[in-house]
Amino acid sequence: MTAFSRVFLTAVPLFLASAAWSGDFQVGMDAFNSGDYDTAMAKWQPLADAGDADGMYGLGMMYGNGFGVDMNDEKALSYYGLASEKGHADAQYKLGVMHQNGWGVPMNEEEAAHLFELAAESGHMDAQIGLGQIYSADYSPLYNKAQAYKWLGIATQLGNMNAAVAREQLAEGLTADEVIEFDGMVNIWMENHGGMFASDQD
Repeated sequence: MTAFSRVFLTAVPLFLASAAWSGDFQVGMDAFNSGDYDTAMAKWQPLADAGDADGMYGLGMMYGNGFGVDMNDEKALSYYGLASEKGHADAQYKLGVMHQNGWGVPMNEEEAAHLFELAAESGHMDAQIGLGQIYSADYSPLYNKAQAYKWLGIATQLGNMNAAVAREQLAEGLTADEVIEFDGMVNIWMENHGGMFASDQD
């Protein structure tokens, strides 16, 4: 009983700290969106220093775009990378974009696809569309019409109209059997990840 109490009492301040960090990040995000980059930095730097993925992601955005600081791809890559390692889908996507475009690193579409897929599996629609675009480019060594249709189909199911248009364009070059097969891949993913979007449907 004593051991349980110690664990419980230790968990309470950790939960409260996490809640406070979440609040600080949102304050920073509101400031960032309004152009108050000093406040955003003041809120996010301590979070990042404490190992908070949201704070690291926020600093990645600042350094990656030069908002309130000198643009610094090295720092953006570092902060996005640290947040990505903690499973932050937005950071994984932004890091993938940097690799795809060669910003601060050699252009690497394979690494971009890897990072996009990490984010896409968490339901990140921009990453899903990014994967669809990479896999649907028939000049790319990564060309894979099945994966292109799958990810564009998933983003379509999640309500993205741009993905729906791209999927329909891709479908025009597929056989009826391929469309049935690839739709099955989309449906399996949605069934396996249904709980991820349940709150959006309430």
